[in-house]
Amino acid sequence: MGSVDDSASARAEFDRLVGPLRAELHVHCYRFLGSVHDADDALQEALLRAWLSRENLVDPRKFRPWLYKIATNRCLTMLDRRGRRELPMDTAPDSPAAERVWLEPYPGIGVGEPGPEARYTARESVELAFVAMVGQLPGVQRGALLLRDVLGFTASETAELLDVTVASANSALQRARTRLEGSTPSQAPDDQDVRRLGERYAAAWEDADVAGIVALLAADARYAMPPRPEWYAGHAAIRDFLVAGPLHWRWRFLPTVANGQPAFGTYGWDAERSVFAAVALDVLTVRDGAITEVVSFLDPALFRRFALPAAVAG
Repeated sequence: MGSVDDSASARAEFDRLVGPLRAELHVHCYRFLGSVHDADDALQEALLRAWLSRENLVDPRKFRPWLYKIATNRCLTMLDRRGRRELPMDTAPDSPAAERVWLEPYPGIGVGEPGPEARYTARESVELAFVAMVGQLPGVQRGALLLRDVLGFTASETAELLDVTVASANSALQRARTRLEGSTPSQAPDDQDVRRLGERYAAAWEDADVAGIVALLAADARYAMPPRPEWYAGHAAIRDFLVAGPLHWRWRFLPTVANGQPAFGTYGWDAERSVFAAVALDVLTVRDGAITEVVSFLDPALFRRFALPAAVAG
């Protein structure tokens, strides 16, 4: 009976220590894998491994980096068999359709307090463009960038978490930084101007105002709709697409936040049910006061994770 009580006590203590770290570990796995579902699997397996190997933790004060090491190793293993995830505009034109695996949106903004070595805020490091670029890096480079520049671990800590030398970790980090050179964060969803821009964008869609929609886009804006592989760039191409397709229907938009960016659950009119039914989750990238990118994820199953209703009354 005593052993059962001891095990229950140990489990309660383990859960107490894990609780405050669970959300940031999940975001870490998402950044690594580009998929909420894969992040769910990675975190669950990492925590199980941590529980089973808890006696290997010599210094309880290092519980957080110890967990990150286990989670990172789990993500590296999963990368070998699940491949990288992309956005349509980042996919090679000659890439076989069967090999295309799409990036998934993440609810809300990043969490966690970056350490002193971090170069990115929690929100910036979960943006769609950032996660897509990280997804193009080889595993160790990906790990070095996320552990050092996003989470703020030191060079020696990063090397220890990746099981490589400090020199190797620094070399991987420099190569990763080179790949991400020139990337700039978008405007935050709680920025007053961004909120107003989002309201105008939603209103233009609901009014079927194609000129109003296009006026809010940057000249070189891009529009994609995964899992469909095609995408559109520039005012003319996007306008023609909207007029030929989506603006034939009535729409309602509900605001939310995805990947630290303004987003909308979009609902198309369903005449048979007399409701606006869930169609897509639109994630907007805003820079310099204009929408530079719209990624419309055509998957109503996403709405539950974003606490959006499946339908809106007409």
